[in-house]
Amino acid sequence: MALADIGLIGLAVMGQNLVLNMNDHGFKVAVFNRSISKVDEFLTGPARGTNVIGTYSIEEMVKKLKKPRRIILMIKAGLAVDTFIDKLTPLLDRGDIIIDGGNSLYTDTNRRIRTLSGKGFLYIGAGISGGEEGARNGPSIMPGGNPEAWPHVRDIFRKIAAIADGEPCCDWVGEEGSGHFVKMVHNGIEYGDMQLICEAYDFLHRGLGLDHETIQSLFREWNQGLLDSYLMEISTDILGFKDEDGTFLLKKILDTAGQKETGKWTGITALDKGIPLTLIAEAVFARFLSAMKEERVKAAKILEGPVIVLHQDTDKLMRYVEHALYASKIISYAQGYMLMKEAARNYGWNLNYGGIALMWRGGCIIRSSFLGNIKKAFDKNPGLENLLLDDFFRKAIHETQEGWRKVVAKAVELGIPTPAFSSGLAYYDGYRSVRLPANLLQAQRDYFGAHTYERVDRPRGEFFHTDWISHRGRSPSTTYDV
Repeated sequence: MALADIGLIGLAVMGQNLVLNMNDHGFKVAVFNRSISKVDEFLTGPARGTNVIGTYSIEEMVKKLKKPRRIILMIKAGLAVDTFIDKLTPLLDRGDIIIDGGNSLYTDTNRRIRTLSGKGFLYIGAGISGGEEGARNGPSIMPGGNPEAWPHVRDIFRKIAAIADGEPCCDWVGEEGSGHFVKMVHNGIEYGDMQLICEAYDFLHRGLGLDHETIQSLFREWNQGLLDSYLMEISTDILGFKDEDGTFLLKKILDTAGQKETGKWTGITALDKGIPLTLIAEAVFARFLSAMKEERVKAAKILEGPVIVLHQDTDKLMRYVEHALYASKIISYAQGYMLMKEAARNYGWNLNYGGIALMWRGGCIIRSSFLGNIKKAFDKNPGLENLLLDDFFRKAIHETQEGWRKVVAKAVELGIPTPAFSSGLAYYDGYRSVRLPANLLQAQRDYFGAHTYERVDRPRGEFFHTDWISHRGRSPSTTYDV
């Protein structure tokens, strides 16, 4: 029997679909799963009639691979990845390649690359987006790690990836855990996009009194224009889906959102790196708040808010909601790119920001129409500090901000929460402000903790302290940090 081109460990749905995708493109794949029964189920089920090779131990799989061996792990992030790496490495030769295709935390990938490089093995952390459908028919793939490994997997990855504008949605991202970092930011933007669409739906439904059919029609129209995206497409489908009794299924779904780790990791990383990722963080917090269902039900009976009076000028407000959604979406991407740029500075990664936008053009969950404009922005100015400073995005915000502000103001007036719309707008107004009230904040810190401050009438880097309390006739008892 001919040796396999690549091995895959982990036959959950994503793993199975990647195997079938590789098989369709002419690659022979050897598979293994910790629960051996899954191997037989796969071979006699979805993989029946394919060239997939089933193996029943890690040792058997390794023996059936061409050299240098290439092995993809499609398993749960965390300890399980380290466990399988420990099992694999005694069986491999120097130069063999391990690929983590799960949603691993990028710092774990950094550590694994350093450890395995010291032992002569090559390691790739590959972010894979697109869900089950993408894995089967063409995902977005974001590989990073040991550059020497890329030539050995390039052909496979680019052939199984989604195609957008004639190009595969896969290219080398950069060093260390940069592939998993970019996938983490992708997921953070995904959190933001989803929350924004939900806020638009809530405002249209509760604030304007539109029924699900009308909102579906509106979403369908928007999806043909500025807001063309995968998430708008599926949201349109969801709004029109009816249960067995003929009523809209969406009305019956409990309003408590689940989440995995990547959105939270994005927010934590932003805090660690000092990046104001406000919209994405609010999207994560909105999920946490939704999960407090029982408390919210109790609070609704006790806490008062404004009476929602349906607005009469619905046509104008519907257009404003479209603009608010578009402007806020731009903010979400701008913040995500800020975080990637800061990580690249911190870790010395050479990221191709325009290329990342191209990788997201197809196959992935956040694919949308203006990703091409992000590519053009970085082609024109590779050192672009913020997407908002690019002509296209600056003009887009200028043209939509009136509606954005009207929606946020009306939502506040009606008592309808719009944390992502609102935080995005606050970020925009903060970013464009020459002067913020942090001067008072610095004075407060110097007052109680002698943390010093800089002055506008002195060069940057000169720090001053004022004895604020002596002017009031008393001395501080202690100092502390805030």
